[in-house]
Amino acid sequence: MIFESTETTIDTPSEREVTLTRSFDAPCELVFKALTEPDLLRRWYGPIGWQLVVCDVDLRVGGEFHFVSQRPSGKKVGQRGQYREISPPERLVHSEWWEDWNPGECLVTVELATRGGQTILTSTTLFPSREVRDTILGSGMKHGAQQLYDKLSQLLARA
Repeated sequence: MIFESTETTIDTPSEREVTLTRSFDAPCELVFKALTEPDLLRRWYGPIGWQLVVCDVDLRVGGEFHFVSQRPSGKKVGQRGQYREISPPERLVHSEWWEDWNPGECLVTVELATRGGQTILTSTTLFPSREVRDTILGSGMKHGAQQLYDKLSQLLARA
């Protein structure tokens, strides 16, 4: 395990994977909606100070998403992906790549499970190489993931 807080755990189960785990005080159905519905995504997606300025979601197998996040500095970061598997409210699998950096395609698997009245979110990203995984880990992923999931937790508490 490379990072753990009281809320979010980040692990590296293989040389090309990163797994994020977080529990939320909300039902799986609501967490799934927050991960897939543009109106909700715009309210939480990104670290503190970032704003999701483009949020296009075609939620169907083969459908694509396009996100553009704006950092506090004004720099915009674009992400795209394609949905591979959609099983509400337990599982979502999609590819992912960045518009301004081409390290190759990543595969993200999100699983939601209910335990003790909470939803446990487990997100595993398979990177194209260990080098890409390590670059992402070194880019502030620990801090960014904690902030991202804190914002999601706050949104879910208000819903």
